Amino acid sequence: MTDNLYDLIAARMPADRSACALETHDGQYWRWRDLEQASARIANLLASLQLPAQSRIAVQVDKSPEALCLYLATLRAGHVFLPLNTAYQKGEIAYFIEDAEPAVVVCMPSCLADVSAIAAGLGSVNVFTLSDDGSGSLIDAAAPHADEFSTVACESSSLAAVLYTSGTTGRSKGAMLSHGNLASNALTLHSVWRWRQDDVLLHALPIFHVHGLFVAIHGALLSGSKMIWLPLFDAKEVVRHLPGASVFMGVPTMYVRLLDEPAFDNTAAAGMRLFISGSAPLLAETFRQFETRTGQRILERYGMSETVMLTSNPYEGHRAAGTVGLPLPDVSVRVVDDAGKPCACDEVGGVEVRGPNVFGGYWRMPEKTREEFTADGWFKTGDVGRFDAQGYLTIVGRSKDLIISGGYNVYPKEVESYLDDMPGVAESAVIGVPDRDFGEAVTAVVVAQAGAQLDGASMISTLKSLIASYKVPKRIHIVDELPRNAMGKVQKNELRKQYST
Repeated sequence: MTDNLYDLIAARMPADRSACALETHDGQYWRWRDLEQASARIANLLASLQLPAQSRIAVQVDKSPEALCLYLATLRAGHVFLPLNTAYQKGEIAYFIEDAEPAVVVCMPSCLADVSAIAAGLGSVNVFTLSDDGSGSLIDAAAPHADEFSTVACESSSLAAVLYTSGTTGRSKGAMLSHGNLASNALTLHSVWRWRQDDVLLHALPIFHVHGLFVAIHGALLSGSKMIWLPLFDAKEVVRHLPGASVFMGVPTMYVRLLDEPAFDNTAAAGMRLFISGSAPLLAETFRQFETRTGQRILERYGMSETVMLTSNPYEGHRAAGTVGLPLPDVSVRVVDDAGKPCACDEVGGVEVRGPNVFGGYWRMPEKTREEFTADGWFKTGDVGRFDAQGYLTIVGRSKDLIISGGYNVYPKEVESYLDDMPGVAESAVIGVPDRDFGEAVTAVVVAQAGAQLDGASMISTLKSLIASYKVPKRIHIVDELPRNAMGKVQKNELRKQYST
């Protein structure tokens, strides 16, 4: 066996390959053998294209079992999986294709015309489609191929995935994750969260980011556990399927909406072993309400695209509301002051991390990579936090003004660049304000050029055609000027105070 992540997954599948690996919301059953054979056919298709080793396979498709098989096939064929949020629009897709130079692009049928034009213009000639119902030209092209495939050997350091994460300059950065990064983290989580083969994961997350793809799916695959797949989160559907599940992972918004569902109570959750929350801070009040309603404490953890998971509240032991728990085994976490010296207990500073799960750098950004690592090899997360006397980490804020809305990262500079390009806009500032449903709501404060008349609703409508919906401001405030300090820097903290009430 090589260090290819797929070899690890295959070695941990149940001996009985006829057992159910995945059940969809509409009653489809995928056996472990089905996952093996379908991913083999796609891997053989990729091999038939005679792509260079470690080619990028860019994927912007809806959630489906076939999409999971495409991910597994990419690993098996020795290529690099590049998942893209389904909400991304033309301008964003063009950037990703130009930057990553994928050899293959798989998109939703509704996007084929636009994606084909972009790909052709940038030299990516292999474009396929894949629908949420599992149909598409990718599956048609793979159908004639053999359902057995010899996994391509690779090193632990070989690239397995590139995950684009928004940048403060308005341009996304591609975090390069190796087979070793993903395998080490998956094995650690398998141990600390006590995964069992008889677990059933209720999967209601999208599969284009770390949480839904790597944390959730790897957990089930490495334990040989069945998954119940929902195409998207729906509180009523989650409650309906809970009696057949034992593990659920969600973002805080999902837990808020579950608490709003009258049928969600301790009876519905009686068979559940573990509820896990991540991707955004979980409010302490949500934590307490959930425990009161179900008798169970949500396990909150902390991670990011560049590192997968870093810390976790314990499976056994105290789960502290408002904290993200203890550093995972083999992961080192420190909090340092501006001079790089370790902070004392309860002292706030920058969070830095090191471990086998930490990515190798940003795709084709060597200078940015050097900036984000310290001289002694620690990755600077950009988060601000503190350790308490028990060693629990609390994230108290984020540098670089990152907004997390509904579990998705939004960098203000990117949204501001689109606003500033609009006719009549002199300047803009984008902030996050507290929101019960989304955690933070994207909000824009805009200054008009002299004599210009701006309409916030019209601007929001325009933005919806340009960028992903989760990045679009919920509200746009038109003002005469932005507050600034003595150095001329916009005081976003003052804007947050003003518009958070």
